[in-house]
Amino acid sequence: MFPMRKSALLTALTVLALLATHCTPAPDPSETVESGFPELSGPYLGQQPPGAEPVLFAPGIVSNGMLNRDIAISPDGKEIYFCNVVGNYTVAAIMVTREVDGLWTEPEVAPFSGTYMDLEPCISADGSKFLFLSNRPASGEGPPEEGSEDIWAMEREGDGWGEPYNLGAPINTEAGEYFPSLTSDGTLYYTHQPSRTSAVIYRSRLLDGVYTEPEELGPEVNSGAMQFNAFVAPDESYIIVCVAGREDSVGSTDYYISYHDENDAWTGPFNLGDKINTPGGLEFSPYVSADGKYFFFMSSRSDY
Repeated sequence: MFPMRKSALLTALTVLALLATHCTPAPDPSETVESGFPELSGPYLGQQPPGAEPVLFAPGIVSNGMLNRDIAISPDGKEIYFCNVVGNYTVAAIMVTREVDGLWTEPEVAPFSGTYMDLEPCISADGSKFLFLSNRPASGEGPPEEGSEDIWAMEREGDGWGEPYNLGAPINTEAGEYFPSLTSDGTLYYTHQPSRTSAVIYRSRLLDGVYTEPEELGPEVNSGAMQFNAFVAPDESYIIVCVAGREDSVGSTDYYISYHDENDAWTGPFNLGDKINTPGGLEFSPYVSADGKYFFFMSSRSDY
């Protein structure tokens, strides 16, 4: 989540390298299927690959004029999940679009979502596990738990997902836990928010299928008045964190990157700069594609 819960747009930017494979150009909106949804084919909903400047991702489809945030893509690239939010988070649902027989389906509310405040999808590197934030009760049934923010999980079952379950202790506590991100070996990075004015990034190793006691990361990662919504690289070589309260910030919250080495030492943080971070803007939902070539991020910028 994000403590201020402001509206934002979802944008995409090339990082690290250009996409080497072919992407079909964005379709002519007049070429539609019977439902009125355009025929989209190719990676990333068939969108034109961006260059070194941010571009709005899938306008009218993912970036649809609502409060759009958070994105997760399956390892094979054939499922894209993102979030739609209405009002002051009174309605927050995880949406899904799939590539079927070469064409992308019209986004719809994911089967496991739509009843509670569901946000921040995360898919493991092998595609077997799905994590997300939800305020559903621990039992999974009944009214939402007011003020509750826990990390939930599902296991892959065929083409879909099994029943959601609460990750439980030691990850979830009476405080808020949200924005899960996984390394290839299952290590979980997430935000722990004990109060309205305090949020830090935690890490928990997965040993023999069990999460170990979480640890708070050091000042190279937790460097501001508040930090939250961190994306970790699958190989754990870097982490991108949303930070508020630093003197070198471009805006009110900025994306920072810290680097990690084989000795478990961190270097940073380094501001990602004014092409991504905006004066007075809010940036608080990072994601890097599995091939490491594209950085998807949410921003409240109004110049699109």
